[in-house]
Amino acid sequence: MKDFILKNKSILLGLSAILLIFIINSKILISTINHDFFGIVVSLGLFIIGGRKTNFKINYLVFGILLIFEFVSFRLFTKSVHFLALILFLCLIFHYYTQKFSYIAFICVLLFSTIFNTFFIHLTTEIKQNLCYVVYLTLKNFISIDKIEGVNFYINQSKITIDTACMGLSMFKTGLLSCAILMTLEENKQKKMYTIGSIIIFCSLTVLLNLLSNYFRIITLIFFDCTQENLLHHSIGLICFIIYQILPMLFLIRFIKPKIEERNEVVKPSKIILVLISFLVVLIVSLKIKNENTNEPLIKIPKEYEQIKGVWVNNEVYKISTPQKLIYIKTPSHNPLVCWTGNGYNIIETKKITANKEEIWFNKMEKNKEIYYSNWWYECNGKKYTSFPEVMFLKLIYNSPIILINETYKPN
Repeated sequence: MKDFILKNKSILLGLSAILLIFIINSKILISTINHDFFGIVVSLGLFIIGGRKTNFKINYLVFGILLIFEFVSFRLFTKSVHFLALILFLCLIFHYYTQKFSYIAFICVLLFSTIFNTFFIHLTTEIKQNLCYVVYLTLKNFISIDKIEGVNFYINQSKITIDTACMGLSMFKTGLLSCAILMTLEENKQKKMYTIGSIIIFCSLTVLLNLLSNYFRIITLIFFDCTQENLLHHSIGLICFIIYQILPMLFLIRFIKPKIEERNEVVKPSKIILVLISFLVVLIVSLKIKNENTNEPLIKIPKEYEQIKGVWVNNEVYKISTPQKLIYIKTPSHNPLVCWTGNGYNIIETKKITANKEEIWFNKMEKNKEIYYSNWWYECNGKKYTSFPEVMFLKLIYNSPIILINETYKPN
């Protein structure tokens, strides 16, 4: 036993470091994995299966990105960015012991991060509305469509609403994950590696095929008048995904081949100092996030709302109900589009409008055949913003307090 420990002490120390970090961050890991368990496990599996030995100093790049992510997490208390740093820490340790790395799996890791989720959610509604309009232009020459309003089609005085799953995040991720699996299998088959250019080209084609798949999915759903979630609805989505995404990908992969020969030269071992510094940084940020006081309110109520009686839903959300409006004041990590769709509202239209010479977001929504309007924006030092990255940059650099304000009301 003693000989075994002495012989494998380096690996045992690495596993101990990982275990310690995982124990400290157990709540964050459980919360995140519950949302994307399959994608995260497959991504890490691809990293192990598809990893190739390389003398390129990729560990320095991963180390640099990890430091940036942990700096952001330390300043903003963003658990999603910290989780991504934890994954990068695993990649760094894997590279230290094996000198292997997989660019394809690395892209998958980023794909299943909450950062990507936040970025994509901001685009989903707009992409879906544009897809619906293209479908309208296609079908109006074949069937009688009275009008289109956002994601609502009015046909023969009846309304057909396209749900959020069309051009949804899960199908988009599944398409790119399928792309990664195909490329990894092809690399193993050919005993060669893809260039960065080839990876970008195939991923771009995958995104285009995903748009095409959702386009035909919407057309089929309208023809069958099947927009309610049921077996037929999900079957149509799956069939369109296979026909317009998976099969074309299987065809295209025959022409996009890995070209870089695997080298047989001795790969220099990575420097342990990068792993040690990464461990200390991750440990410090983990302890700070773990010891964060989750009972105190994380936002300050603006002066114009202080006189209106409200209630704390939790330490991140303050709710004000008036006869005219329902007002939520939240931390900027919340997304009103997700909140409303999660509560059963259909987002009909999303656009930027100008109010008091400042840009804000406007949503038109429907629930139980009733129309609602919602105005929302980020606020920093009394100024309104519509860009999430912009306000987070302000908080990162100047540590300025940021809040999200969402006002919902019925039209007159």
